[in-house]
Amino acid sequence: MTTLFEPYTLRSLTIPNRVWMAAMCQYSAAPDGPEAGMPNDWHFAHLSARAAGGTGLIITEATAVAAEGRISPYDLGIWNDTQVAAFRRITDFLKSQGTVPGIQLAHAGRKASTERTWVDRGAPIPPGEGHGWTPVGPSPVPFAESSTTPAELTTDEIAEIVRQFADGARRALAAGFQVAEIHGAHGYLIHQFLSPYSNRRTDAYGGSFEGRTRFALEVVDAVRSVWPEELPVFFRTSATDWLAENADDDREGWTGEDTVRFAKELHARGVDLLDVSTGGNVPDARIEAAPDYQVPYAEQVRTATGMPVAAVGLITDPEQAQAIVASGRADAVLLGRELLRDPYWARHAARKLGGEVATPVQYHRA
Repeated sequence: MTTLFEPYTLRSLTIPNRVWMAAMCQYSAAPDGPEAGMPNDWHFAHLSARAAGGTGLIITEATAVAAEGRISPYDLGIWNDTQVAAFRRITDFLKSQGTVPGIQLAHAGRKASTERTWVDRGAPIPPGEGHGWTPVGPSPVPFAESSTTPAELTTDEIAEIVRQFADGARRALAAGFQVAEIHGAHGYLIHQFLSPYSNRRTDAYGGSFEGRTRFALEVVDAVRSVWPEELPVFFRTSATDWLAENADDDREGWTGEDTVRFAKELHARGVDLLDVSTGGNVPDARIEAAPDYQVPYAEQVRTATGMPVAAVGLITDPEQAQAIVASGRADAVLLGRELLRDPYWARHAARKLGGEVATPVQYHRA
C-alpha cells in the first residue's frame, strides 16, 4: 500500500490515512450575541466537503477557549455549551465519513481583536470600536506597530487561562472530537510566552527557557488531565520564528534547537504528536527552497526525539507528500491552502499513487 494512505494509530485511535487537514481560520462565526463563536452552515459545508473527499483527519480552525482569546470577533469558540451542541453536528458527520475530527484549542493573546483578513487586511480593531477589546499577553509588547498594546497577564490571570484550556478540552470531548491540538504557534499566546522577543517577564513565567515554557507545559498538563487516556493530544509549534535565521534581524527569538528541547518535555507530559509549522518573518530564500520549506524542522524533531511529527507548509503534490512520509521525515502531512483549492485532494492523490480512501456510499454505482 502507498505509505501516504496507510492507517496511523496513536494511543487507541486509528486515523485512516496520513493526509490531514490543517487548521485554517474562516472568520465566519457570529461576532456577538448568543451565537458568538458557534459553527454554522459555512463551517459544516467547509469541513464536511473535505471529509467526503477522503481526508483522514480534519482539524478545525483555531478555536478560542475564551471570547477574548479569538484572533478576530468572527472566530470559532469552545467556551460555552451552546457551541458544543453546534459542533456535534459537524463531528457526527465527519465520523460518518470515516474521518477523525480534531479541534485546535487556542488563545490569540496579543494578536487578538483584529478584522477578518479580507477587511482592511486584518487590521487591529481598537478596544471600544466595533467588536474590539484589549488583548492580553505575557508582556506589554504590541504585535505590530498598529496593534493595541496588550495588558500584561498577572499570575492569577495565567492560571485562569490554563483552566480555560482544560474547560475547552472537556467541551471538545463532549462535542465529539477525538484529537485535541494545543495551538502553540504562529504568534498566539503560548508562542508569545515561548519567544524571548515577546516575553519580557522577570517572574517564574519569563527569562530562562524553563520560565518561558512554564505556561505551555501547564496548559499541556491541564488538557492532558481531562482528555481521555485512549485519545491523542497534539501540539502545534512554530519551530522557529525566523529571527535567528534572518541576518537582517537582530532580535532574539525561538529556534529549531529550542523546539527539539521543548519537544522532549512535551512528549514526556503526554503529547503524542508535534505539528511542526513556523511563524514570523520567513526569509524569501526559505520559501524559494520549496518543497523542503518547513519539513526539515519536523524531521529534526523526529530524528532527535523519536516523537511522531506532522509536516505542514507548501505541500501540494501527491508525490511530494508520499516522499515525505515514505522516507520517514514525518509521520503525516497537513495540507492547508491546497485543500481549499481541492477538497478532494486525498481522493485524487490516491488515484494517482495507487492508494485508497473511503468513498461516500452515495458516490458508489453498481
